[in-house]
Amino acid sequence: MTAHNELRLLPWSGPEGKPCFLSTDHGNGYLSRLADNTEAMQLGMAAELLEHALQVLVDEGASPEDLRLLATDLAGTLRDALRVAESRGRRLPVPDPSASGGGDEGPRLPAAMAFG
Repeated sequence: MTAHNELRLLPWSGPEGKPCFLSTDHGNGYLSRLADNTEAMQLGMAAELLEHALQVLVDEGASPEDLRLLATDLAGTLRDALRVAESRGRRLPVPDPSASGGGDEGPRLPAAMAFG
């Protein structure tokens, strides 16, 4: 397997909301560690918000304002979690097709299972 040689998508936005990227040969520099810690914090906050959301959703007395605030918070947290997933996915090793001995791409789900 070979590693991606791409820029790392950072868990924060730059000016005007544009994505920020980091170019580095190793993952233990200051900015890489800061990004790792920020991702961990974002995912932890997402888990806490999910628990809060479950409580609000079963509360029949929740006001429309409470639900709107919850939806806004959930949307922001989902955006952050998707950015973390994209960043981590980009850093996964890429399988070397020549090493598989015949071009087998691995197991596949039938289309009905994958999209059903």
